[in-house]
Amino acid sequence: MKRIIEVFTAGCPLCNPVVELVKSTACSSCDIITHNLTETEAGNPALRRARLLGVQTLPAVAVNGALLACCQTGGITKEALEAAGIGQAA
Repeated sequence: MKRIIEVFTAGCPLCNPVVELVKSTACSSCDIITHNLTETEAGNPALRRARLLGVQTLPAVAVNGALLACCQTGGITKEALEAAGIGQAA
């Protein structure tokens, strides 16, 4: 079964390294979806998804619909991504 990784960004220079970190850590069992939240229109599905998952700061990463603990309290690390199963065969 594929692992769904969602990366929420503002499309800025601070977010881009996190997108690249997720991509470089991911494996063939990972599907990566990048949500750019710069468009704040009311019907923006990425914005609705971010609110549903409880995203409060950017960048943020969710795996299989759960916001990573590092995104709830601090920064994203390779260790946190690997602890979530990213980069490991399913």
